[in-house]
Amino acid sequence: MTVLQVNSRSIDQKNGEIWTGQADLQPTSFKSDRLLVPTVVVIGGGPAGLMAAEVLARGGVQVDLFDAMPSVGRKFLLAGVGGMNITHSEPFDAFLLRYGARVTEIKPLLEAFPPAKLRDWIHGLGVETFVGSSGRVFPMDMKAAPLLRAWLHRLRERGVHFHVRHRWLGWDDRDALRFAADRSEFSTKADAVVLALGGGSWAKLGSDGAWQSLLAQRGIGVASLQPSNCGFDVAGGWSEHLRSRFAGQPLKTMALRFTDEAGNIQQRKGELMLSDSGIEGSVVYALSASLRDTIAARGPVSIELDLAPDKSLERIVVEVTHPRGSRSLSSHLQSRAGIKGAKMALLNELLSKAQLNDPLALAHAIKSLPLTLAAPRPLDEAISSAGGVRFDTLDENLMLRDLPGVFCAGEMLDWEAPTGGYLLTACFASGRVAGQGALNYLHI
Repeated sequence: MTVLQVNSRSIDQKNGEIWTGQADLQPTSFKSDRLLVPTVVVIGGGPAGLMAAEVLARGGVQVDLFDAMPSVGRKFLLAGVGGMNITHSEPFDAFLLRYGARVTEIKPLLEAFPPAKLRDWIHGLGVETFVGSSGRVFPMDMKAAPLLRAWLHRLRERGVHFHVRHRWLGWDDRDALRFAADRSEFSTKADAVVLALGGGSWAKLGSDGAWQSLLAQRGIGVASLQPSNCGFDVAGGWSEHLRSRFAGQPLKTMALRFTDEAGNIQQRKGELMLSDSGIEGSVVYALSASLRDTIAARGPVSIELDLAPDKSLERIVVEVTHPRGSRSLSSHLQSRAGIKGAKMALLNELLSKAQLNDPLALAHAIKSLPLTLAAPRPLDEAISSAGGVRFDTLDENLMLRDLPGVFCAGEMLDWEAPTGGYLLTACFASGRVAGQGALNYLHI
């Protein structure tokens, strides 16, 4: 019997990067015993896809993993730039709440593979972890590459075949999977499929959301992808002076508050950064889902920035109204209220000369500086995305109800979470559930 087999070259390192050689495609005659081993195709080489592949390989099936990029784990490696935040150490009930409206759907996934088990799994790869002062969990060396390298080595040893530069094109008229590779196309069948194609942010790393139309063609319900953990444009933009001199500079220790579409006051303290067109940074990312939804419902939203959250209004009034003598306003505010750099630039940008010269008005502005946000930044610039395959189209094993044998995992599912390890943890967990679901489907 002659069928299409995909043979992959081994995984190796090149110039310090993880890479895989391009797969060779050729008709191959299988031995009779090979036909008894189910084959599962995993499409997507991010954390969810790799985790599904590990579970499947451990279950004894043949695993072929396809990815459109020249190497797997590209967004995972990017997430490790500046410190690989894998998960968080907070209590499980508090951890769950980070998933907002999708707590109910995400809970069983995390119960199957909670943060503590994720840490144990990482240790099993020979990578130690530690808990930072914020409760976030990091590899001891703070890097993603050693972890990914060890993981890919283990997957290769367990028989996972990797096929890079292979873009999934959907299904053909015989329900075989279609792929484009090296300016040609081919189709192949599998006993089960795990889709782990990512969201829609950072298209250059592989998450381009192109899978949405492929699933829509099969009648699968998909919620539109939206930016999450993203920056926002300010109404009217910044002046050239602020943009050229202060874009990229942080406002450390500040607070952001606003009233959301439901009338609730949202507030978060932390760090904000000025961008070319608006604001971004950890405080903005933490509130981005609510800001995005409020703008969608009501249009531009007014926020207030507290530039001195550790000082009361009364204290700021005392400090600002203190006689400054011959000192400049900037020097006076720096010495009396700790306002300097980007914070001072923002006051100059948003306040009139009369407000700057009125100590009482200035004090109130320091504690409650109004700013209008017009729109979130484009999806491709976001750290992650919201929306995706709706959970009501999936069963408890993450199998598509209308496409038996096809499972979905990772960021392509309809959920979102803030940064801090929550995104990666749910990707790992969903990949594990989908992989085990495929084994259950195959009665293994």
